[in-house]
Amino acid sequence: MTGDPVVPPSASPSPPPEGGGRQFSQVWADSLAQVLGQIAGTPLPVENLAEVPTDVPPPDANDLQLLVVAAGALRGEMSLRIPLVSALGLAQLFLGEAQDAAVEMTTDHRQALEELVRQVAGYVATGAKPRWGEVQFQVETTAAPSWAAGASGWLGSAGSTPCRVWVEWKLSAALHAALVAASQPKADAPADAPATTPNRLPKSDPAVEGNLDLLMDVALEVTLRFGERNLLLREILELGAGSVVELDRKVGEPADLLLDGRIVARGEVVVVDGNYGLRVLEVITPAAGVLRGEA
Repeated sequence: MTGDPVVPPSASPSPPPEGGGRQFSQVWADSLAQVLGQIAGTPLPVENLAEVPTDVPPPDANDLQLLVVAAGALRGEMSLRIPLVSALGLAQLFLGEAQDAAVEMTTDHRQALEELVRQVAGYVATGAKPRWGEVQFQVETTAAPSWAAGASGWLGSAGSTPCRVWVEWKLSAALHAALVAASQPKADAPADAPATTPNRLPKSDPAVEGNLDLLMDVALEVTLRFGERNLLLREILELGAGSVVELDRKVGEPADLLLDGRIVARGEVVVVDGNYGLRVLEVITPAAGVLRGEA
């Protein structure tokens, strides 16, 4: 069940990051506690720890390594290492099995734990939206990260909980920098600064426009999103012909047009020559805010 031990953890991780980094890891702790509590049917608090847990097992070659890739308003990577005994317990909890640390970690257990983290990431995306905007997360099993961590820490539960939780997290330098930048207060505009017109794009430099002409024929893939919904693994397995999945958006509400995971426009869905289309009502631009129009 266990492999050859690898290098043990250091006596203490890097201090919990200030500002956005600390808040980001706290959102993960709260989201993990919420999902586990729903599955267990009883509260299962998870803390954002400032130090390495004293009772955490030493690193093992069979520990589960997950990579969370952030896109949208935040970009970068987050590594999650879950010690084997904790990974097994979480998988058993998710699958409704009895807690038994003596059984072997199977492929089903690993897939269940990966799906559990995906559900947690969905809650994190919801919790992060008010502070950082639209963020999408992709979760996949991987090897230990080769990049140097910009920040690191631990999530952990108390010893009295039904399933012990230990999760070591590391933020890539890019994601950590994005969180720190987002947490900085925005400087007030100078008193003599020209007021911006919300519905007018700023004038472009002719040299910049010339460079943009070189890119105008580049094909980009966009996605039309009607809505979204978080599903439990058991709900996905129960899907079949005729199943109906209810989304979080009501009929008549604007649909989103996404480019590389970022919302670039919103509008109403129409039918054009038998194909779906989008009549644009709002164009989202970082420079000018929201432009309203028709297409």
